[in-house]
Amino acid sequence: MRPMIKLVCCLHRRPEMTREQFQEYWYTIHAPLVRKNAEVLRIRRYVQVHTRETPMNQALRGSRNAPPEYDGVAELWFDSLEDIAANFALEAAAAGRELLEDERKFIDLERSPFWFAEERPIIE
Repeated sequence: MRPMIKLVCCLHRRPEMTREQFQEYWYTIHAPLVRKNAEVLRIRRYVQVHTRETPMNQALRGSRNAPPEYDGVAELWFDSLEDIAANFALEAAAAGRELLEDERKFIDLERSPFWFAEERPIIE
């Protein structure tokens, strides 16, 4: 079985938003747009990982001298890189533009890295 390709998006909110506002918008407004466009964009799975407010996060960062955590992480699964490349077709490109236009409303895109990856499960 060929492993799926995952797009990982580590997200910082726009500076004028609170984390709560960011996560609420992401879940209630943006997620339905992803769901609506999933078929044309060949997205097989979409997961939002919402950062929790807890003193444990500060302790973890401090123990590693790490930068502030992200406000959330989005994970999108695709069957292959070829499926992702197909997103440049006219209909898929329009769907991608719709998502990007919405992302600009709540994500600080310049501080939010995205990359393609392949999972290697260790414990399931």
